[in-house]
Amino acid sequence: MANYADIVEKARIAFNSNQTKSLHLRKHHLRQLLKLLNENSSDLQLALASDLRKSKQEAVLFEIEYLKNDIVNALGSVESWMKTERPDKPLINIMDDVLIHKDPYGVVLVMGAWNYPLQLTLLPVIGAIAAGNSVVIKPSEIAPATAKLIAELVPKYLNRDAFPVILGGVEETTQLLKQRFDYIFYTGSTSVGKIVRAAANEYLTPVTLELGGKSPLYIDGTVNMDIAVKRIIWGKCINAGQTCIAPDYILCTRQIQNTFVEKAKQLIKTWYTDDPKNSPDFCRIVSEKHFVRLLDLMTNSGSIAVGGRHDKKDLYIEPTILTDVKPTDPIMKEEIFGPILPIVIVDNAYDAINFINNRSKPLTLYVFSSDQEMQNLFMRQTSSGSFCVNDTVSHYAVENLPFGGVGLSGMGAYHGKHTFDTFTHRKSCLVKDFNIIGESFSSAKYPPYSDKKLSMVSFLMKKKPNINFKFLPYVFVFGLGVCATLAFKYLNKITDEETE
Repeated sequence: MANYADIVEKARIAFNSNQTKSLHLRKHHLRQLLKLLNENSSDLQLALASDLRKSKQEAVLFEIEYLKNDIVNALGSVESWMKTERPDKPLINIMDDVLIHKDPYGVVLVMGAWNYPLQLTLLPVIGAIAAGNSVVIKPSEIAPATAKLIAELVPKYLNRDAFPVILGGVEETTQLLKQRFDYIFYTGSTSVGKIVRAAANEYLTPVTLELGGKSPLYIDGTVNMDIAVKRIIWGKCINAGQTCIAPDYILCTRQIQNTFVEKAKQLIKTWYTDDPKNSPDFCRIVSEKHFVRLLDLMTNSGSIAVGGRHDKKDLYIEPTILTDVKPTDPIMKEEIFGPILPIVIVDNAYDAINFINNRSKPLTLYVFSSDQEMQNLFMRQTSSGSFCVNDTVSHYAVENLPFGGVGLSGMGAYHGKHTFDTFTHRKSCLVKDFNIIGESFSSAKYPPYSDKKLSMVSFLMKKKPNINFKFLPYVFVFGLGVCATLAFKYLNKITDEETE
């Protein structure tokens, strides 16, 4: 087992010696990461195919190109993200500088997930680099081919000390979490997320936890069902359902269920043929352990209306739809994370909202309805990490939207600038000088105290609604200039009179 204390210490030395902080170095490391993706796209695709049998399209779109786009965005924006902010200030500080400085946290730990093993490992790293941190990178051991390739490639393109890659399983991760980090970013299950947070408490290390949960989908009779079925089945079947924001289950009336099932059956056949097992576009379950769990959920819950075929040797489970599902069935008690879609019957939208609100807050909530009042009803009366109307998964690609969970589905958010913000400490700064005018504003705060001084300080500190004091110093200086000019003219006039 590697000496993790030594690895983290080297990363800290790299950070403290300014090997990651400057704008130039941040952009250099981002360009190097982009170069890594451009020069090794074929090898990365092969690794993803080895771990999950990902098709070229899913590997390129959801992993490689997604990361490249995020890097390009960061390269074009990081300079503006880094700029010191100057917020509004109260009258008492009108002569002072009030600043918010963007500080990198220091040495951060990023722990990736196995379902999108490239994207979910390197996407947080991009924001952490843009924010000026050193990053200890821990890919998931459950996707070994991708993890091994990340470990081989990253040292060839990035500073080895500032951006080390750690391989290993539970034992190695346990030892790694005993080290002191300045921030921890973890993507994975809620159960492991609790362990990560408990370890972080040792040093009061802030964390972002991108977890999962059962993301519900409500569908009503106002939708274009042909389009709705495509969007729902696509979101459920990409990566064989092993997506944290895949629709986990459907809530609808029995009439909607019957229509949905018939259309979904035909669509799956059109997309993946009569035997999806032979389709090059359908992924596999990541491991035998996960396969056994999914098969147990499928065979002990509801009735199989579509699909159901499986092959343990090939880690294959056919796209499957379950009906007659009861809320107490095993498949409704944990996140599915596979190509199985149960349908639970509800009478109306209010029943669906109650069903959702009586369970843990989901990572995402989907509503399929053409009725805007219905959309707003779910948006206002439910709580979820994100909310998407009439589509699935695609909201994840909107880089200006923060992505993250709430409650048991996670804490914190990232994507685009939000990733930069996650790995940045907003340091509040007050800068005063020794000018006489500024000191006159503060003189009333000094002893001996009096009611007059109290009134003066209270007035200066009191919030003045709808008044912007931003330009008051300039007005003040202008006023002094006017007074000086008038005084100068007055003195000249006196001098002229005395001469006469």
